[in-house]
Amino acid sequence: MSIIKILILSYFIIMGFRENLKSQLEYSGMLIKELAAKSGVKSKTIDSYLGNRGHTPSVEAAVSIAKALGVSVEYLVTGSNAVKDIPLSSLPADIQEIIIEVKQLQVKDRYVILNLARLMNKR
Repeated sequence: MSIIKILILSYFIIMGFRENLKSQLEYSGMLIKELAAKSGVKSKTIDSYLGNRGHTPSVEAAVSIAKALGVSVEYLVTGSNAVKDIPLSSLPADIQEIIIEVKQLQVKDRYVILNLARLMNKR
């Protein structure tokens, strides 16, 4: 692989991780210092991943951060998960109906529903 291809690939990995980490932090409502405490990765180090230069985390740091945020490392790097979609028809009718309704909502409203479901599951 040429050095140019390696540099381009590295750029997209770094940018993907940085943007996905920012997005997940916003979504979770977690502060950098909270993520640092939960993941064991120093705040300064997390800041370096989020900065304009977007340093690449070590595998260990990426795994710790992903676990603390409740997402996969693959999601933080690529923005998608490796889990295959479950066919809607294989789910119970009430869950199918919920999914159909939620899919029609705006993204911000989906987050409200997701947070409500999480709160209900905690009690």
